[in-house]
Amino acid sequence: MLIGEVARRSGVSARMLRHYESLGLVRPSGRTGSGYREYSGEDVRRIFHVESLRAVGLSLREIGRALDDPGFTPADLVDDLIRRTRERIAAETELLTRLDRVHATGPAGWEDVLQVLAVLRALGSPSAGARQRAALAPVDEVPVEALVEAALDERDPVVAGALRWALARSDDSAALLAEGLGSPVPEVRERAVRSLAELPGDEAVALLREALAHPDAVVRDRAALALGAQGEAAATPVLVDMIVAGSNDTDAADALSVLACDAADRIASLLVGRIGDGTTAPPARGRLTQALAGIPGATASRALADLVGDADRAVALTATYLLRLRGDG
Repeated sequence: MLIGEVARRSGVSARMLRHYESLGLVRPSGRTGSGYREYSGEDVRRIFHVESLRAVGLSLREIGRALDDPGFTPADLVDDLIRRTRERIAAETELLTRLDRVHATGPAGWEDVLQVLAVLRALGSPSAGARQRAALAPVDEVPVEALVEAALDERDPVVAGALRWALARSDDSAALLAEGLGSPVPEVRERAVRSLAELPGDEAVALLREALAHPDAVVRDRAALALGAQGEAAATPVLVDMIVAGSNDTDAADALSVLACDAADRIASLLVGRIGDGTTAPPARGRLTQALAGIPGATASRALADLVGDADRAVALTATYLLRLRGDG
């Protein structure tokens, strides 16, 4: 077949076929009496091989090596193609995400676009100062998705605080932060619940209530402390568990004292129940007794009076001291 017919049947232009020939990829097997290129069936099959390998992303140099090198190992090249493809997809996904975030701000002109892009670059900067300045930018210049992503990734405590402050001023961040509670990375889950704890509004409170049942104790504890400070009674059982476990037990006792303004007898009964539980270890019984100090009312006073005679001397002494402070001893 002459070059024109090969081009028509293969879909590869005559110009590209000449380029392949110049690179040594496909050389026509013969020439006509008039000197025209003549391709054999084997030549045409090689053209299709070249096109197939181009379609999966090989360069022409790699194709030549693949077709002519007897020691060539396809697996290595395929592995490299997979790596490069993943890198390209990641880069394009990042670009798409950036474009979506610019679009979400509703830019009125190119100045707005450039401003948002500058903030996005700053949020990803290796400089903590640059990231902090970006977090403190006007809310309409920072897409909330970018703020959430930055807050969940941030390790610098000062920058993290600035990002949480920015999120508290933004709309629609609660649901995005809640997704972070499902992260397989414990640090991300903690950052998510810390950020949720500082958000105003009923949606954040509802998500924190759900977090009280989270399998991660750190998430449960931070949600309980935040809700307790807001007077949410749903946090009470988790706060008592924290005191038993010795996990931020002082903060948990303080949160219980806030809740006790409306539910003193119930909270005192919960604490006493755990003290009297035969499975509660002595150190935990001591912490529970100390927590009664912040609970007003007769139920707590009676409990302390009963504990004065406790077999655990540390518990008895603590109860005696607290009764004196309350003026009941």
